[in-house]
This record gives sequence, structure tokens and C-alpha cells, in this order.
Amino acid sequence: MKRVVIFASGSGSNAENLIKFFQNSDNVSVIQVLTNNPHAKVLDRAKKLQVSALSFNRVAFTKTNDVLNILKTAKPDLIILAGFLWKFPENILNEFPNKVINVHPALLPKFGGKGMYGMNVHNAVVENKETETGITIHYVNENYDEGATIFQAKCAVLPTDNAHDVAEKIHALEMEHFPKVVEKLLNNL
Repeated sequence: MKRVVIFASGSGSNAENLIKFFQNSDNVSVIQVLTNNPHAKVLDRAKKLQVSALSFNRVAFTKTNDVLNILKTAKPDLIILAGFLWKFPENILNEFPNKVINVHPALLPKFGGKGMYGMNVHNAVVENKETETGITIHYVNENYDEGATIFQAKCAVLPTDNAHDVAEKIHALEMEHFPKVVEKLLNNL
């Protein structure tokens, strides 16, 4: 059984989608959800789906080995960032090389880096009059959005689209592709 831990910071729709996708799997189990936001809706979503969910603070994540020790105990085959907004610390990346992935709401390398998440990305796509955008699923390294690309999916950006229209298109791509790409990665481990 492949073990998955999900990190999220907000509502947790991607986390919920992943949990539900693997809920009846004989090969994959989402064993834990971790968040840096004690008020994140992802905590409620995980608990409703009977997945362990914990929140932690910046000290536990970056200054001590508290979160690293939680992960060592969990022994995940894959760590998934699904709307997780903090830069991942090197001590965790070193302990789990090529085992941490992220979904980014744009076609990297465009619109990546510090501060480029959620509506910030969608607004930038519209302001730059892009004709297409999409999602990038990539490995996580010590820099924001610079890890090797695993998968990209594209969608058109119409001249009439606003940032909310783009957000809806991106959300649909995430819901469709993210679980399948995770499953394929896990099958190849």
C-alpha cells in the first residue's frame, strides 16, 4: 500500500478530490493532511473523510524537526502540496528526495515564484493577455516553482475571460488531472 501525505493551506478542494479518488483503492492510502493554517477548511474536509489532519506553525515547520518527525513516522511514499503556500524546508526535501510534488495554477515557468499563487496567478494571466494557461504538476525543490515538471495541461484564455473565469478553468483541470498523475507516479514507485 502506497502512503500519501497532503499539505494544504486553504479550503482543501484538491486535497478532498485526492482523498476521494483513492478512498477505495487497494494500492494507495491518503494517511494524513497537514496544514499551516489552524482555521483552514481542509481540516474539516479531511476529518469528514476520516483522514488524520493536523495543523502546525512556522517554528515547527522551519526551525525544528517537528514536522519532519511527523513525516518520518508517517513514512509517506509521496508528499503532495495541494494549495500549500509556504516554501518547503530543505530538511524535509533532503529526507524525502523526489517524493514531494506540487500543483501550480499556471504553465510554469510562466507566473511562478514567490507570491504567485491562487488569484495572484490568474490576475497576472489576464493582465498579460495570455491566450492559454493551465496547470503544472512538478517536483518541489528548494526554490518556489522551479522543480522538474511532471505534467502540464492547458486551457484557452478568451479575451472576455476575467481572473475568476480563469480560476474556474484551472480548478477543472486540477480536479481532472491531479489524481490521475499522482496515481501514475505512485504506480511507478
